[in-house]
Amino acid sequence: MKRLLVTDILIRFCEQIPYAFVVVWCMKTISEPVSAIQFGLLSTIEMGVAMLVYIPVAYLADTGTKKPFVLLTFVFFTLFPLVLLFTPSFEWLILAFILRGFQEFGEPTRKALIMDLSPAHCKAAMFGLYYLIRDIFVAFAALGGAFLWQVSPRANLLSAFAFGLVGTIGFAMLTTDIPTPSIQRRPK
Repeated sequence: MKRLLVTDILIRFCEQIPYAFVVVWCMKTISEPVSAIQFGLLSTIEMGVAMLVYIPVAYLADTGTKKPFVLLTFVFFTLFPLVLLFTPSFEWLILAFILRGFQEFGEPTRKALIMDLSPAHCKAAMFGLYYLIRDIFVAFAALGGAFLWQVSPRANLLSAFAFGLVGTIGFAMLTTDIPTPSIQRRPK
C-alpha cells in the first residue's frame, strides 16, 4: 500500500503541476492558440474518452490482474505534459486531450487495488486515509506548478513529465500484482 501511495503521489504531481496552466498553454502559449470554444471542445473530447473507457476497463480488470491497468494509466498521466509541450495547434491538441481522457483508464482498478490492499476490518478508513495523505502532499504540487510556470511554461511541463516518469517507473518496479479473485456469477 505504501508503494502504491508514493507512486500515486508522484503521478498526481505530474497531473497537478500543469493542471491550472493547461488552459493558458492552449489559449495563449502555443504557436496557434485556440479559442475558448475550441478549448471547451477539447475538454468535452477528454471527458467523452474518459466515459468511454471507464466501465469497459473496469470490467476487464475484474477478469485478471490489476497492475497492468494501473501502470497504463500512469503512462497516460506521464505522457500528457510531454505531448502537450509539442502541440502547436488545435488539431494536435485533439490528440493530446484524447490522451488526457485515457488518464481515467485504470482509475476504477487503482481504487479497487487500494481496497484489496486494505485490512478487512478497516477498508473504508484506509481508503479515506490513503486519499487524505495523498491529497495533502499533492496540494503542494499546484503551488510548485505556479513557481515553475513563472520560470517558464516549458519548465512546468517538463517537471510534470519528470515526476510522472519517476512515479511510473517506481510503480512498475516496486509494486507487486494482486490477482483479481474470481467473481461469483449467478447461473442464468
